[in-house]
Amino acid sequence: MSRVQLALRVADLEGSITFYSKLFGTEPAKRRPGYANFAIAEPPLKLVLIEGEEGEPTRMDHLGVEVEDTTQVNATTQRLKDAGLATFEENDTSCCYALQDKVWVHGPGAEPWEVYVVKGDADTLTKEADSACTPATASADGLAVEPVNAPRSCC
Repeated sequence: MSRVQLALRVADLEGSITFYSKLFGTEPAKRRPGYANFAIAEPPLKLVLIEGEEGEPTRMDHLGVEVEDTTQVNATTQRLKDAGLATFEENDTSCCYALQDKVWVHGPGAEPWEVYVVKGDADTLTKEADSACTPATASADGLAVEPVNAPRSCC
């Protein structure tokens, strides 16, 4: 089963966990320091909450599509490349307490998207040093990639 992922950076992690637990009628599937994710069955959604700075308004961190296996990540990577989009691939990368294979791409508004598979648990929230969990920003045409100044996370 594939599902869309929405990752939000929130100032009040505990308050957000309480709210989204009530909204979707389920508790987080994973909780770690500064992090929680919900595996919501209906609608099929992976909601990720990443603790931000105190007083910071909630904002979208990134979007994603979780797939079942690496074969699907690879097929998506090829499809995106064939469509002329700039991609960044990561295999066996650890971030958001998970070992993942993934590909990053950016929409026309520079919104970062990842297509990924979770291969197992990891012990850290933060990305590996050479990871695109702090993704680059695409130009308006979605082709050129430029560095991002604001830090981002991945899940």
